[in-house]
Amino acid sequence: MAERTTAYVAIEAPRGDLGRRLAARRALLGLTRREAAARADVAVTYLRHLEEQPGAAPGPGPLTRLAEALQTTVTELTGGAADLPPGTGRAVRAPRFSELTPGECRALLGSHGVGRLAVPTASGPVIVPVNYGVVDGAIVFRTVLGATPSLAAGQEVAFEIDRIDDAFSQGWSVLIRGSARRVADPQEQRWLTEQAYSAPWTGGERDLWVRVEPRTTTGRRITV
Repeated sequence: MAERTTAYVAIEAPRGDLGRRLAARRALLGLTRREAAARADVAVTYLRHLEEQPGAAPGPGPLTRLAEALQTTVTELTGGAADLPPGTGRAVRAPRFSELTPGECRALLGSHGVGRLAVPTASGPVIVPVNYGVVDGAIVFRTVLGATPSLAAGQEVAFEIDRIDDAFSQGWSVLIRGSARRVADPQEQRWLTEQAYSAPWTGGERDLWVRVEPRTTTGRRITV
């Protein structure tokens, strides 16, 4: 059968650490397996082997070409930067700094994932990561009563997402400031549960929904 694997399907198959990183990066760039193999000048069957076989160990040549084709680094693909904070790469000589339009901010927010929530507490402001979704223009997330994110209810908060590409010394960030409230209506709770993009990574029962209504939304981008 002809190679027609989409980025979404391919990311489900890999089992090795390198394979997951290859497929995830390929999916982020919107490349099919065939397109990525052509860019790296490797056989598509070889790329399939790397993505799907645990313990696959490509030589330095193919690995370097794959990193270049996927616009990243060998260190990133092999997991060497997994425990490092983003942004450790050097800044380029002439970066371009620009503001994102409201539409661009909404599009980036709509990609979902993990964001940072700044919450005022009795001992001072605290920033915590939360799995979030966007429903009707509002930021929504699940937590549990007593956890730090639940303290956002009834407060003015800030919420931020970003992406840093160390390989190209560029990235973007989106910042929202607004009021947070606890979702108390059972019907709205059910609706948010149905619309939820993913479950919180922390696991356990997270049945307290919090909704952040944006008052201001701003974004910045750094490009080469």
